[in-house]
Amino acid sequence: MIRQIRKLVIANRGEIALRILRACRQLDILTVALHSEADHDAKYVRLADESVCIGPPAAKDSYLNMAAVISAAEVTDANAIHPGYGFLSENADFAEQVEQSGFIFVGPDPETIRVMGDKISAIEAMNSLGVPCIPGSNGPIPKEFGELLSMAEKIGFPLLLKASGGGGGKGMRRVERKEDLLEAVELTSKEAQAAFGNDALYIERFLDTPRHIEIQILADQHGNVVHLGDRDCSIQRSYQKVIEESPAPGITDRQRSEIGNICVDACRKMGYKGVGTFEFLFQDGQFYFIEMNTRIQVEHPVTEMVTGIDLVQEQILAADGGKLGFRQEDVGFTGHAIECRINAEDPETFVPSPGRITRVHMPGGPGIRVDSHVYSNYNVPPFYDSMIGKVIAHGHRREEALVRMSGALQEMMVEGIRTNIPLHQSLLQDPEFLKGQCDINYLQSKLSLD
Repeated sequence: MIRQIRKLVIANRGEIALRILRACRQLDILTVALHSEADHDAKYVRLADESVCIGPPAAKDSYLNMAAVISAAEVTDANAIHPGYGFLSENADFAEQVEQSGFIFVGPDPETIRVMGDKISAIEAMNSLGVPCIPGSNGPIPKEFGELLSMAEKIGFPLLLKASGGGGGKGMRRVERKEDLLEAVELTSKEAQAAFGNDALYIERFLDTPRHIEIQILADQHGNVVHLGDRDCSIQRSYQKVIEESPAPGITDRQRSEIGNICVDACRKMGYKGVGTFEFLFQDGQFYFIEMNTRIQVEHPVTEMVTGIDLVQEQILAADGGKLGFRQEDVGFTGHAIECRINAEDPETFVPSPGRITRVHMPGGPGIRVDSHVYSNYNVPPFYDSMIGKVIAHGHRREEALVRMSGALQEMMVEGIRTNIPLHQSLLQDPEFLKGQCDINYLQSKLSLD
């Protein structure tokens, strides 16, 4: 097959921009790094074949500026755009504009992004495709309160009221009693309209001790789909992932295969292409769909470590019209991988800690991988997410991966700013975490007790 993508715009920043650049090098694709004024001295900007400043530091004036991103592709004669994660990566209007402007969008079709980006339409789609969902309204809540109350009582209290356009823990409210329902609906609807421009709500049964398990899928444009196993992302603070691992402890091979095949079948039926992640809550041996991310995930390296498959390369090749070079039975899983997100923040108060890194030393050794864009004398800007890198440890067993991670974090040095490395070190000595299978409430509860 003759490849189409010859020059690719990296419409993102930080470690994922460097990760995409490295994948492009392996594929012999030229790169254009986009950057704001605050990121002019970033490592990936210096390493790219070309770079374009697309605006001031504020994300809305640079990384979220669709016109500026597309214009940069035009002036550099690029023919593809990779959105990374965050920013415009799951913006259906952006994907549509990219394609209408004649560029290849490295991601699924705009309509797929649109359906999956709305929680209500995503749940409706998953129900129709046979993917297990949490018992709930399975669509927008009724406008008539009596009908809503009857539905809520049938689902059972406590329940969760959720905004259709929400995400990352935003736009959610737990409702304990039927007497609280009307007020909760009014408040959440107003908040959703203000935050997401969409006041649509839905309700679900509240699960008290679920784990957060996700399934990685990969699909080409020719109907070939595979799953690449699962990841456990249950160690979270304020609904933000802190540690991820693959495979998920305590999930049987049979459970893993069954839910993986369900996700593959759903993707095949909806004509999905590229990488994607089905996110589930897992409780009492049951998987319940919560959302689908139509982009590369922050935690993709743990899947790469256990499968040996370069997800970013495969994502680019799928967008280029290529066929998967392997089938489901060819996918092997070796060992265990754990990822710690390293953030520029106070490890106790979690207040961001931007500023100049005076000295940095990254760990190494067998089974250790570091994805980071920072270097000594790098200035961490205050305008964006505080993540400055990820440390990934791989071992034959989970215990070996944990030991390697502990050593890597001891070896890692970041001076000049504060980081959350001490939090990770504390977790790696925590008896419950070491046992595996913590639920999504565990870290928040632990921090409240400390």
